[in-house]
This record gives sequence, C-alpha cells and structure tokens, in this order.
Amino acid sequence: MSSLKNYTELIREIQNALQNEGIDGWLLYNFRDSNIFATRLLSLPKHIMFTRRYFYYIPSHGEPRKLVHRIEEWNLDALPGDKNIYLSWRSLEEGLRELLSGAKQVAMEYSPRCAIPYVSTVDGGILELVRSTGIEIVSSANLIQYFEARWDDEQFLDNKESAAHLYQIVDETFGFIRKKILSKSSLTEYDVQQFMSSEFKKRGLVTSSDPNCSVNANSANPHYEPTKDINSPLQKGDVVLLDIWAKKDKPRSVYADITWMGFLGETVPDEYETLFQIVKGGRDAALTFVRSSMAAGKAIRGYEVDDAARNFISQRGYGEYFVHRTGHSIGEEVHGNGANMDNLETRDERTLIPQTSFSIEPGIYLRDKYGVRSEIDVYISKDREVIVTGLPMQESVVAILG
Repeated sequence: MSSLKNYTELIREIQNALQNEGIDGWLLYNFRDSNIFATRLLSLPKHIMFTRRYFYYIPSHGEPRKLVHRIEEWNLDALPGDKNIYLSWRSLEEGLRELLSGAKQVAMEYSPRCAIPYVSTVDGGILELVRSTGIEIVSSANLIQYFEARWDDEQFLDNKESAAHLYQIVDETFGFIRKKILSKSSLTEYDVQQFMSSEFKKRGLVTSSDPNCSVNANSANPHYEPTKDINSPLQKGDVVLLDIWAKKDKPRSVYADITWMGFLGETVPDEYETLFQIVKGGRDAALTFVRSSMAAGKAIRGYEVDDAARNFISQRGYGEYFVHRTGHSIGEEVHGNGANMDNLETRDERTLIPQTSFSIEPGIYLRDKYGVRSEIDVYISKDREVIVTGLPMQESVVAILG
C-alpha cells in the first residue's frame, strides 16, 4: 500500500464499514508500533522513523484528519486528509479535541473489560485522554476482523495446499512412529516433533513454533510441547496426540492447523475410542451448526459455535474436562484476529463473516492420564459456503501398529 489512489480506496472501504456499523469514525492511534493494527492497516513507508504519538481519524463521512508531532510532521503525508501539528502536551490535548470535533462515538482498538485481548492494543491512558474530550469509545473488533481476517482467493488456495501437506505429514508421522516402535528403536516425543519439522522444510512450509507430539499424561496438557531436554518416550500402549500448524513460505500466506489422535497398538481400547467419539461429536455439532446457519442466511457469533460443541460434550458428562475454547481465528498468524469460537475464556460476540477461517477443536483432558482432541479448519467462502480444508476429518483413533 503506497499510492494515494490505493489509500483513497482503503478510506472509502473503511467509511462504508463505519456506516454499516453506525459509528461516527475510527480513531487510529499509534506510538512506536504499539498498535499493530494501525501499523498494518496504514502500511506507511518502511523508512520513516516513528518516535512520537500520532492519531489518524477516519470519519464515516468526509475527509480523514491527522494529528502529528512537530518533529515528525511529515510522517503521515502519504495518507489523504488535512493535518494538525502538536508540540506540547497541551497542544496535543487541544489538537485531539479539534481532530474529533463533530463526532460523538469513535472506534478504537479496545475491548470492554478486555473481553477480546487480541483487540486491546490501545493503553488505558490514551482511552482516558480521548474520553476527556467527551467522546464515547466503542470497540473496533468488527472493523479489525473485516480488514485483518478476510482472505483473498490466493490465500485460500495457499491454505488448501498447506492443509493437504499437513494431513500427509500426519500420515507419514504415524508411519515413522510405527517403523521405530516395531524395530524396537528408542523414540521420544522430541524425535517425532523433529521428524514433522523436517517434513515442513521439505515441503516449503514455515511455522511460528515447532509442532507438538505428546503422549499419555502430556496430552492432557493442551499446550504441552516437547523440547530436546524435556520429553517422554513413546512405547506400546501409549496414547499419541499430534498437533501441527504451518503455512507456505511466501508473503501473505495463511496457516493450516490440525490435530490427530493415535494409539500405539494394533487395536484401540474402548476407553480411548469412546472418549474420542464424544470429542468428535462436539466437533461435528459445531460444524453442523455453522453449516445450517450459513445455509439459512442467519448471522451467528463465535460464542454460539462454542456453545454447540460444549453443550454436546457437557451433556455426556465431560464438560468440566473441556478446558479451552472451541476454536480460534486463523490468518497470517496461526491465532488470527477474527472471531474466536469462544464462550468460555471470553464471550466472543463477533459475527462470523465470509472469507474468514477458524478452527473447531474441542477436547477432553483427564489430568495425569491423557487428553483427546480433534481439530479441523473451517473457511467461509464469499457465497457463505462452509468448507473444511485438510480433509479427511478424523473419524476414529488411529491404531498406529495395526
């Protein structure tokens, strides 16, 4: 984003979104890249030094306005709109009042009671300062989702390719484990993790952190990750959880993220399969809810998807062991900035919108014993079609030695 023409198109799109939301304007504040959303959305020239606070106000109608410091007064010149310059703290406060004149309500990167921590990047002091002008601040969460979380066609195609690779890697990893166990070679969670990482490199995939292999009690820790120094061996009779996430090694690519379960034996004991079927039932209940709602043209929110999975699991007596949200937004980061499927850790009231993706990954975790999780990725197309990437979905625990 560098030309005035492109910025003009961006402003027009933002103003349309503001009008749809019924908000007077969007106030973008930044200090030394403290607000990553303002940094990415405005996409200012890389060579510019930002050491002072700036404000960029986009009203729902009319021209944008800028407030910049005297020694960095040219920093926002690439953006359309008139600018005011401040020098002292007094002139900053006066300039902010002038910047927001005519507005009653503005959106900022704030979430009431920090309900959505991903959104809350503006500090409390700035919120106090803006409110002192008589302005009501509302959350920009929906705006952020619209401008941050939507994929274009190329990103969707990249995701499908990455998801296919991840499924193949899971299959090959179970084969790797089988070969090692049957040959009576020593094998640890770390060895399996490194095998999966090597497959990423072969296939041109990158990741924010190493994939996870966890066995037995370690699988009851949803965010367990083995290291070279901290890991457990794999042996016959173990429950194995593989959680892998990666994307293509190219600009703007988006993540795929899946979890599969296996058992180191020729057949899977009823205890593990029964629990997996409950988890799978919760997964499918959430997916069915999304599909039926989208087909009916209904607006649904992240917390409602969580309810669908959680209610299924709770009705079967395992609600207290489902200790995390049902799913997270997926984008250029594995945990993206769109709606999360959450009515546990937060109540995510953002609406699921086309061209966004999220995981559905319910789990049951029996402390000091084992955990079971099934994770799929869902994409909502422009036409509201609900697509599961990375097929097939897991239907039963894999008997790794079978």
